[in-house]
Amino acid sequence: MTELFAMSERARDLRERVARFQRELIEPAEAEYSAHLQQPGQRWTIPPVMEKLKSQARAADLWNLFLPDTNHGAGLSNLDYAPLAEIMGRSLIAPEVFNCNAPDTGNMEVLAQYGSPAQQEEWLVPLRSRAGASRVASRVAELTAAASPKGPRSRRTEFA
Repeated sequence: MTELFAMSERARDLRERVARFQRELIEPAEAEYSAHLQQPGQRWTIPPVMEKLKSQARAADLWNLFLPDTNHGAGLSNLDYAPLAEIMGRSLIAPEVFNCNAPDTGNMEVLAQYGSPAQQEEWLVPLRSRAGASRVASRVAELTAAASPKGPRSRRTEFA
């Protein structure tokens, strides 16, 4: 079968490595991940197997593959990254294992492209490395109105 779009040699190598990592490590761990979340009181916790897989992905140099900036990520073009994202999309947990999951990816891309050096140091570096288990979170609250379509509303958005 021929490819519609030619991939770089590096992307071909990464595609094979991602597929092997997913087949040999992620897919067998999905049951353990799910079982952890099914336990009472564990729904909003991070299963230990996830942290183990992330550590293995970092060690295998399969981390932040989506960032096209070589200072912050793998430096792949969208054309080279797309087949990797396709493989990751076959598992509910794989994107997070490779640190290629939404909403963090979009925020990292914005910070890498438009953030000042100070913003990158404060926000991008922790998201990129997951030092201290940094994650993106947002909260939207209607402070002076009920959750009803009637009447005027004011909104405040806070990013943590």
